[in-house]
Amino acid sequence: MRHAAEPFLPQEIIRRKRDGGALTPEQIARFVQGIADETVTEGQAAAFAMAVFFRPLPPDERIALTGAMMRSGTVLDWTSLGLDGPALDKHSSGGVGDKVSLLLGPLVAACGGYVPMISGRGLGHTGGTLDKFDAIPGYASQPDLDTLIRVVREVGCAIVGATRAIAPADRRLYGIRDVTGTVESLDLITASILSKKLAAGVRSLVLDVKVGNGAFADTPDAARALARSLVTVGNGAGMATRALMTDMNQVLGHAAGNAVEVAEAAAILTGTPPDPRLWTVTEALASDLLLMGGLAEDAETAEGRIAEALSSGRAAEVFGRMVADLGGPTDFIDRPADYLPAAPVVRAVEIDRPGIVSGMDTRAIGLAVIELGGGRRNPTDRIDHSVGFVQIAGDGQRVGPDDRPLALVHAADEAAADRAADRLRAAMRIGDRPPEPRPLIIDRF
Repeated sequence: MRHAAEPFLPQEIIRRKRDGGALTPEQIARFVQGIADETVTEGQAAAFAMAVFFRPLPPDERIALTGAMMRSGTVLDWTSLGLDGPALDKHSSGGVGDKVSLLLGPLVAACGGYVPMISGRGLGHTGGTLDKFDAIPGYASQPDLDTLIRVVREVGCAIVGATRAIAPADRRLYGIRDVTGTVESLDLITASILSKKLAAGVRSLVLDVKVGNGAFADTPDAARALARSLVTVGNGAGMATRALMTDMNQVLGHAAGNAVEVAEAAAILTGTPPDPRLWTVTEALASDLLLMGGLAEDAETAEGRIAEALSSGRAAEVFGRMVADLGGPTDFIDRPADYLPAAPVVRAVEIDRPGIVSGMDTRAIGLAVIELGGGRRNPTDRIDHSVGFVQIAGDGQRVGPDDRPLALVHAADEAAADRAADRLRAAMRIGDRPPEPRPLIIDRF
């Protein structure tokens, strides 16, 4: 005698997880499919996310959630699609001023890799790679699947959001997490990152797990737990996965915003010396990818290839072709200032006494960018891509009336500039001596 299938009641799955009960792979798969096809409501998805936040998933449920989100849409196979090199990718757990992806994708492609980089929008106080590319007029940050495949094949790199065909359950849940206080869930972060990478057909993945006051993981223990979760689930799913744990106790690079970070990355690709911290992280992650993809024999060779890709202009060429092939200006890399939106108000954030930057509340700086309009409070909010901070003073730099300002603020109006300047002053610690040096790359997994 056959038993009738158990009815699918989202509220029962939420209740079971809320109370600490176990979920079967089938229950997880049905709930995830309901998120994708919207038979699960936004409220139910938010309740599930909150239940998982307070009742963490055991390893088997975490793997099941990641796999279900991967299978909620199309799963690419680049070998069958005719690539003659390895499909490689990188992901960051989120930071402030983190424009590593804008540099790394073109650099790795210029060294012979193929980078189908499925990126996300801003979460919480952190900036999103996809929001940065939306600052480029005409750039199709969420192209159809055929366009993604064509650009990766022909250019070597496409930095885009998940198409509607790739991990659609994650796309919907991602926006809900952003505004429901569930961004920091280890389980949801792991499933969100890896489901997109697995669905995009990536064979090797390197992860930049941030730790510090500007990261979701604000303690080394939390960052190590995230890194181990990502590496374990990624490798368990058949994708070679490594992670670096890097410092996020100050803004990475000189800019925080959307258009302003694109401008910083474009300047580096076309010859402006990069911020040393930004380049160290970019080079380490890119080197690991070349080694994992068989494109370099050792770390020294990998670093040499990356440096040559930058100095020769080949990485800039890849970036420019990617922008053009995804609908942006054909000469963007040569003339970014002609195309990126400019804020009506740009002014220095001054302080009235001299001193040395001895630390900063990096998260508060990210929140100041959101308050300027550079991020979202609600999923439907429109972003002002022109706003943010540039020339941000870093740890150990002298600031004050006779030295340099804390930064330049780009704002929509004078009142917004005033508020942002006050936020930045409050976030910066000014003392008489520089802080103790911290390692930038803290650990490897």
